[in-house]
Amino acid sequence: MNRTDDFILEIDKRYSELSGSSCCLSCGNALQYARPKDGEVCVDIGSGRGNDVLKMAIEVGEKGFAYGIDISHGMLEKARKSARKLGLNNVEFRNATLEDFGLSDSCADLVISNCTINHAKNKENVWKEIHRVLKKGGRFVVSDIFATEKVPDEYANDPAAVAECWAGAVTKDQYMKTLQDRGFIDIQILEESTPYPKGKIEVASFTVIGWKKLCCCGCN
Repeated sequence: MNRTDDFILEIDKRYSELSGSSCCLSCGNALQYARPKDGEVCVDIGSGRGNDVLKMAIEVGEKGFAYGIDISHGMLEKARKSARKLGLNNVEFRNATLEDFGLSDSCADLVISNCTINHAKNKENVWKEIHRVLKKGGRFVVSDIFATEKVPDEYANDPAAVAECWAGAVTKDQYMKTLQDRGFIDIQILEESTPYPKGKIEVASFTVIGWKKLCCCGCN
């Protein structure tokens, strides 16, 4: 078992145990700003209990589709049960990593996420994957955690601390640079919290929106 597997197992364990609880596990509300449209294909990475996926499936209607991506077996079981209960046929929950959704190229109009990307060891690859699955002109709306300074190795290398949604965070400058390097445009911070203490540092949550270019000239 490699180091990445240790982190995945810890995240799966933590969130499977929380799948039956009613506690809020999100640092933001990306869906509030995403505004899915009729007929769109939407993806929620780190979809958890699937509440946002189900809402998107209803909003996009029968001509649209909503995917939920998660590695927590407990969360996926909860989400699939809810979808069956609602009788939704335009929704699918997939057991997949943040670096590989298992979806085709340029298939999605919208990608959302709430407090999930900070878990990933290779955030550049996560954003590369988001860019890959988005159609030209497609958008992302992501709520996540950033650190006000570099997270000490004692926390960044601790699977339990990373699973708690803060120790895997990068600084805001690094976060925004990754988005620009991956080729997204019109990137905007929609909301941002006051920093709060975690371990020996402070972290904050924010919600970011951006678009994949429509054409090679950079216009949207």
